[in-house]
Amino acid sequence: MVKPKIAPSMLSSDFANLASEAERMIRCGADWLHMDIMDGHFVPNLSIGAPVIESLRKHTEAYLDCHLMVTNPLDYVEAFGKAGASGFTFHVEVSKDNWQELVQKIKSKGMKPGVSLKPGTPIEEVYPLLEGENPVEMVLVMTVEPGFGGQKFMPETMDKVSALRKRYPSLDIEVMPQFFYVGFIVKVVSQE
Repeated sequence: MVKPKIAPSMLSSDFANLASEAERMIRCGADWLHMDIMDGHFVPNLSIGAPVIESLRKHTEAYLDCHLMVTNPLDYVEAFGKAGASGFTFHVEVSKDNWQELVQKIKSKGMKPGVSLKPGTPIEEVYPLLEGENPVEMVLVMTVEPGFGGQKFMPETMDKVSALRKRYPSLDIEVMPQFFYVGFIVKVVSQE
């Protein structure tokens, strides 16, 4: 039976108290802490980076699920590995030419590789990353455009989740529905 994992986005946290916010989420039942990383280029907003992950890691043993909404994810692997990230999810839209090198480097730094796709990106674009010699271990299906909170859920994106589950029954699939609870965006990771 599927046991979903709860991964609240820490983007809605009080960053002046990030360690206590993380502790509170774990006490409330979170399995993972989702860290939204934005470079101001792939998406217009700018958020946290490796120094924040490194600081938070000193205060928690939780799985730090880092979702990089960045143009050049390969440039971030070393820093996030050193900082203590648990997972490193990059966007397929910016990694079509170097994903194999990217996945290898992510794994070599002790992180779990994942791939994400925007709502308008066909699901077939992630298949090579799941079927290659060195595959990703998770897919994050965006149900809103990356980079902004408070958007309306796009139900048509759930067809991608169904297609992934049918084709890869044991794959970790992360879905970004926006459930608001105590100011946090909750993301659910499905395992079957």
